[in-house]
Amino acid sequence: MRKSIATVCLSGTLEEKLTAIAAAGFDGVEIFENDLLASPLSPERIRDRAAELGLAIDLFQPFRDVEAVPEDLLARTLRRAEKKFAVMERLGADLMLVCSSVSPAALDDDALAAEQLRLLAERAAAHGIRIAYEALAWGRHVNTYDHAWRIVRQADHPALGTCLDSFHILSRGSDPKGIEEIPGEKIFFLQLADAPLMAMDVLQWSRHYRCFPGQGGLDVAGLLEHVLRTGYGGLLSLEVFNDVFRQGDTARTAVDALRSLIALEEAAGRTDLPAPAVPTGFAFAELASTGPELPALLTELGFARTGRHHSKPVELWEQGDARIVLNSGLDATTGHPESALAAIGLETPDPAASAGRARALLAPVLPRHRAVADAPLDAVAAPDSTELFFCRTEHPDHPSWTGDFTPRAASAAPAGITRIDHVALTQPRHHFDEASLFYRTVLGLRPHESLELADPYGLLRSRAVSGADGSVRLALNVAQIRPGSGPSGSLWQHIALHSRDIVATARRLRERGAPLLPIPDNYYDDLEARHELAPALHRTLRELGLLYDRDDSGTFLHLYTATVGRVFFEIVQRIDGYQGYGAANAPVRLAAQHARTR
Repeated sequence: MRKSIATVCLSGTLEEKLTAIAAAGFDGVEIFENDLLASPLSPERIRDRAAELGLAIDLFQPFRDVEAVPEDLLARTLRRAEKKFAVMERLGADLMLVCSSVSPAALDDDALAAEQLRLLAERAAAHGIRIAYEALAWGRHVNTYDHAWRIVRQADHPALGTCLDSFHILSRGSDPKGIEEIPGEKIFFLQLADAPLMAMDVLQWSRHYRCFPGQGGLDVAGLLEHVLRTGYGGLLSLEVFNDVFRQGDTARTAVDALRSLIALEEAAGRTDLPAPAVPTGFAFAELASTGPELPALLTELGFARTGRHHSKPVELWEQGDARIVLNSGLDATTGHPESALAAIGLETPDPAASAGRARALLAPVLPRHRAVADAPLDAVAAPDSTELFFCRTEHPDHPSWTGDFTPRAASAAPAGITRIDHVALTQPRHHFDEASLFYRTVLGLRPHESLELADPYGLLRSRAVSGADGSVRLALNVAQIRPGSGPSGSLWQHIALHSRDIVATARRLRERGAPLLPIPDNYYDDLEARHELAPALHRTLRELGLLYDRDDSGTFLHLYTATVGRVFFEIVQRIDGYQGYGAANAPVRLAAQHARTR
């Protein structure tokens, strides 16, 4: 299906928006009137520029407070409409969006509304223009799609149809099944937006928190299915009002927008993408490391240096099935500050299919400079620029990336670590929603509830994504802290390592002098009050600096190392099927980390 986007979705000038929309791959654009008014370009130049970029101008919007007005206002409304029709002719746009009235002067009279909309449609038709009437969720008298359709049907004019907007429909809790009663040819336009589920005034919710389909909690895919059952053959268009998007990078927001529509088409069965090859585990985590701190910390954690890359300054460290790659060739000149997470290797049943799906969903494929003997690894860039490699480790049907490393004799004292449990990735604030959509659509991971965690200097927003079996878990974090308000953990990243017996692991780490994060006694006093733990267990937790959490499935024990550069490690043990990440303890951890970095 053809795809369009409203200019209000993006930051920048109108010309910058048109350029980004075309570069992303959209077919058309909705011109939001405010963008036109602020542009120094004439309507003719905007029309020509859109044509140069291969974009159709699919809609001009919005035209407000039209229907069911007193007679003295009708003449002014029609005069205003004629002026806008003239502008649309200059733009080359032949469809106008008319919103249901919010004016205090509007009358609660459907017959009058139908009569006046018919009159407007007659005026529009004389200019070769059609009218798409939309029910705003906060409209004064018309605020549901079925009410708007009844008025359109009563007006009965070929140049008058309805516009359906997923946010206006779903935010009110309207049943979208009734859409199937509308003839497809009378649905002149379809606008799509998602939103997080929030308890707030619908106007404020709409104006500030809409997002692209798949980034929120509304069933946009289900609504689309109802629309398609009408025989609707028009385009899919995005109309999103979002404070973050309107401050973000115009080009990447446009790409993210198109990705959302491609994924939405897939959900509705209207496009054939390579199926997700959901990752089955972590092959490795790669860290930039140019000093002695990370090798020393890995040694204290029980890792052994087991190999060196045959052509690159890269070392492989292993313990159980946990593999850490240290790359001393990455530094600030390559965009990787010292001791930072640079890449994640993901085990996938079909690396080629994973890479193909990533390309189909517009993930930036990274060029690889490999020697002849190097294993073929495809990589894409995640929204935070972390490189994601698709791997099959030591599999008979696929070259293993470990074959690139020359083995070396390793001596180490293991600490009971078995595998990588999860990785926490810090997202730039403007990329948080993009990241959630990326990991859900590109990798087939399931997003969990978004949480806000208390930081001494603000809030940390966190959302986990995982495979159905929990073999791959990622925590996506973004710090919402005012610049200059204090030390910020917004750049911290961490790798969580699973231990089969975290008490034994903690004792070994303390014996080796590993730099563990100290936990205040006040935490344990509160823990004793909140949970009826056995006295011996409580003493052990306090002695070893272990944190405790519990959910409906089981319990969680974890501890943290001090931060090296941007990176720290977490050691975890999941007991009896615990599914979370110890979020209740995050404020204590953040405060302790800030205290050590001041």
